[in-house]
Amino acid sequence: MVLSPSQRAKRIVQSEIRVMSVECERIKGINLAQGICDTPVPEVVREGARSAMERGINSYTRAEGLTDLRRAVAEKMRRFNGLDCDPETEVIIHSGSTGAFYASCLALLNPGDEVILFEPFYGYHLNTLTAVEVKPVFVTLQAPDWSFHPQDLEAVVTPRTRAIMINSPANPSGKVFTRQELEWLADFAQRHDLFVFTDEIYEYFIYEGSHISPATLPGMRERTITISGYSKTFSITGWRIGYTICDRKWAQSIAYFHDLIYVCAPAPLQTGVAEGIIKLPESFYRGITKEYLRKRDLLCNTLSEIGLTPSVPAGAYYVLADASILAGKTSKEKSMTLLRETGVATVAGSAFYQAGGGERLIRFCFAKSDEELREACRRLQMLPEKLGKVAMSHRG
Repeated sequence: MVLSPSQRAKRIVQSEIRVMSVECERIKGINLAQGICDTPVPEVVREGARSAMERGINSYTRAEGLTDLRRAVAEKMRRFNGLDCDPETEVIIHSGSTGAFYASCLALLNPGDEVILFEPFYGYHLNTLTAVEVKPVFVTLQAPDWSFHPQDLEAVVTPRTRAIMINSPANPSGKVFTRQELEWLADFAQRHDLFVFTDEIYEYFIYEGSHISPATLPGMRERTITISGYSKTFSITGWRIGYTICDRKWAQSIAYFHDLIYVCAPAPLQTGVAEGIIKLPESFYRGITKEYLRKRDLLCNTLSEIGLTPSVPAGAYYVLADASILAGKTSKEKSMTLLRETGVATVAGSAFYQAGGGERLIRFCFAKSDEELREACRRLQMLPEKLGKVAMSHRG
């Protein structure tokens, strides 16, 4: 017998984001590839976690998470999202929003089911579906505003379609789904009796339009699995604190699978997040919008100036830009050209599309400190001169 990886393992590829991050670290460049969040963690969140450790909150939690955090999330959902939920039966705390999605897929999908995924997509959404042996089918959003039409959905639905995945605001496009678009999706889901998974991790990063949770639309409460967390909002990507909001009939199975795989999210860090939700004022969240809008405009203006035309995002903290001016036949080659010429790491657009898509695009992340983002923009502004020298050497 020859030992080999599982068939499942063979279908999973390493995230291109991590690949570029490693390459950037190797050359000591500036990493605008990965959404690491270099901004400070709020003091009340840090102190809440530290105090919890000192008070002995260091053991396993119940499968659904700590009561204080579930209650805080439920109140936040009522206040911010306009969605009432029972913290005892409809809120589950997870090891990040990726853990929430994985546990939800295991609980609600069967091998061979199909799930509709918008592209450009987030790679972890695609790979999670692949890992649970579900077939993704794609609806391509059209740049620059990443639009779609209801007939695009009808063109891909089959008797095996079980769910649709919505990410709003979206990674990598920054798309914020409009109320009309969400109503199209709600009508479609109800007519075809589908679950709706909705990843709302960037819900506080909105620059144009407003955030609407699909579960609040008529007829959508029971079939919607709302997924979010505080990795981005509190700049705690390494803490892995996410949550699921769903009808109680699905919650027990989702919690079971999360317990089976992760046991629980870190207990003292759950307390820190609860403290942040309870104590941080509304001005904190308004400040996020103001701060990241400024960062977005700095990066997008720079990209426009140097000929890497951006699709200006309405939300989240990523920019997809047209990299046609860069050398290379593929987006991976173009992103490597940019890294080589400027020391700024990005992600190839092909990482967010099925085979053959996104080859003119590269993705930038602007969740960086002001100092680092300004330095990245300074380096990018030198690109035309560097490209001009390359062209002159080729002619010479």
